[in-house]
Amino acid sequence: MAVDPELASREFPPTAPYLVGREKVREFARAVFATAPQHTDVEAARAQGYADVVAPPTFAMLIANDALQFMLDDPTTGISLERALHTDQSFTWSRPIVAGDELTGRIRVTRVRAMGAASMVASETEIVDQNGEHVVTAASTLLISSDEEA
Repeated sequence: MAVDPELASREFPPTAPYLVGREKVREFARAVFATAPQHTDVEAARAQGYADVVAPPTFAMLIANDALQFMLDDPTTGISLERALHTDQSFTWSRPIVAGDELTGRIRVTRVRAMGAASMVASETEIVDQNGEHVVTAASTLLISSDEEA
């Protein structure tokens, strides 16, 4: 099945709220070699004006990935993970993620473009906190090969 060109502008349901835990932030920081003290030390984070430890920027992908799963699980999109290549990722921040945040993400397809037998699918996942305030928008592009190429 080819990627549905009508997918552009489609929005998927929001993710379940994700409560950012202090230990998850610390584990993630270690995993991505983020050694700045505000990622693991509460007092260092508070000295910089944050309520708790600050997640490394790519932590937002945990929530963005949950949102992406809605698109991948929908058989009408024509997108399957087996045929997908992640080609681009960027973030637009309002503020950093800190332990104690409860985050929800919602993905919206912004563009579908045919590339020969493949398709480029661009999307944005808006991530908001428990008050509905914007935290970060994660934009990504997937190259989806055709069924024949898989």
